[in-house]
Amino acid sequence: MSFLSRIMVLKSQAHFSAGVYNRFGGPSPAGLAIEGSRKKKSGQAKSRVGLLILGFMGVYAVIGGRLVEYAMKDQEVVSSILPPDRLMASRPDILDRNGEVLATDIRTVSLFAEPNKIVDADEAVEKLATVLPELDVRDTYKKLSVKTSHFAWLRRQLTPKQQSQILALGIPGIGFRPEKRRFYPGGATAAHILGYVNIDNRGVAGMEKFIDDQGLADLASVGMTSDQPLEPVRLSIDLRVQNIVRDAVVNAVSNFQAKGAGAAVIDVHTGEVLAMASAPDFDPNDPQEGAKEGWLNRMTNGTFEMGSTFKTFSLAMALDSGKVKMTDSFDASKSIYIGGFTIHDFHGQRRWLTVPEIFQYSSNIGTARVIDMVGIDAQKDYLTKFGLLTKMQTELPEVKMPSQPRVWKKINSITISFGHGVSTTALQTGVAAAALVNGGKLIEPTFLPRTREQADEIATQVIKKTTSDEIRYLLDFNGYKGSGRVARVPGFSVGSKTGTADKVVNGRYSSTLNFNSFIAAFPMNDPKYAVITFCDEPKTGEKAYGGTISAGTAGPIAREIIRRAAPILGIEPKFGEGGSALLVSY
Repeated sequence: MSFLSRIMVLKSQAHFSAGVYNRFGGPSPAGLAIEGSRKKKSGQAKSRVGLLILGFMGVYAVIGGRLVEYAMKDQEVVSSILPPDRLMASRPDILDRNGEVLATDIRTVSLFAEPNKIVDADEAVEKLATVLPELDVRDTYKKLSVKTSHFAWLRRQLTPKQQSQILALGIPGIGFRPEKRRFYPGGATAAHILGYVNIDNRGVAGMEKFIDDQGLADLASVGMTSDQPLEPVRLSIDLRVQNIVRDAVVNAVSNFQAKGAGAAVIDVHTGEVLAMASAPDFDPNDPQEGAKEGWLNRMTNGTFEMGSTFKTFSLAMALDSGKVKMTDSFDASKSIYIGGFTIHDFHGQRRWLTVPEIFQYSSNIGTARVIDMVGIDAQKDYLTKFGLLTKMQTELPEVKMPSQPRVWKKINSITISFGHGVSTTALQTGVAAAALVNGGKLIEPTFLPRTREQADEIATQVIKKTTSDEIRYLLDFNGYKGSGRVARVPGFSVGSKTGTADKVVNGRYSSTLNFNSFIAAFPMNDPKYAVITFCDEPKTGEKAYGGTISAGTAGPIAREIIRRAAPILGIEPKFGEGGSALLVSY
């Protein structure tokens, strides 16, 4: 059998064994079915491959088209961060009572880098240091060397000049993000009232924090703020008077070599604070510069023993109780010895004194005799009504709680009557003094505008109007014939009371360090404004009025404020009267 014949036989056997061919050598029905199935599957596979190829071609065509589109666009900066305008939130402008701008937002830019696009970190740092010499070179190099990072802040809030200079460097991977910066046109003028914001434009202190606490911060945290201007916030502050008050306290610190000084002007009928300053202070445009001493608002966030200004409240409660009359006299001829302490007078007259004379000579002995008529419980109740033992309620977040003895004994009652043993804030002392001259109504202070009608709705009657009239007389009398003469301003009737308190050092009262306070009101025929001033630890003062005591330090601050501010506040001077119409005989 030939080779070919053998192959044909084997092939025939294989077909028969597979059932593909029948016994006559033709294809069987099963064979035809299998062959058709194979051809069908092959055709479907080719169709699927074709569709897949077409799909890939479509996708790549879209990608290619988009790349071409982006390539043709004129883009100045390609950044991986979100568009900044969506994230910038405005703060409302803050205005004084007359519409003068105290705080506003200005547009600025901040410098950022995309480290994954930085070609040479060393070169980039060297170039940036030529424009920003204070740049932390090591920290910046570390940021730029992290190639997996897509964003890093390098410097917040650049000046336009710095931005222009950095743009000229042409560093790849460096960009600018528009931001908003808080700007205070008056600098430190109203620092402790306005407060300041942090680098993210969020309120940290003062009225800035108050605004955030009213809901602005919550809206910002959930992304519901925008870059649209907000309704301005108007304060009760009069910028003209604020400048005067700030000048007076800053000059006092310098002239009297004092640790600190402060003052406030209050509308006695509305409780509005027209001006308030504490020195040392700071510039809210750069608050870090004043971080050591300037951040402390000594007017509201510092408590001090107010000395003899408290005698005003002691006599007020005694007269209001009905247990003491203006015509009464008390023995001030000898010192008082109690509980191992000696109560004596600084300007002792060594005789019986009438109530006006006790006030005029600032007699500790006479005040102690008077407060003994009132009683400890009534004294504590009156001081609480005056708001001198509780935390003051106002918009500023920085308010300190007063301190008082845990247990009031007779010796505590006596020393508190002339201003030792209870520590309060200067502003709340001024607010209580306003109640003494406005008819006896205590009105919580506010840094927002308030009408007289609104004030009457929240006012609390703490003493009778007749008592208020008597205290007006005492203040006027002291301002004309007593220690308050230092604050006399020609043409304006000023009533006042001094207060010199020895400071506590290591648990003992110092004989060399004083905290001097001064309360005043004007014009005394119809009081409209109260002034509270203080001078902390002065080393010198006006010698004609006692040097480092209140009359020589805190008094001159009040005199300067009233002299300059009274005409601005619309108080007409009256000359040639010789004294106040209130000066009548008792």
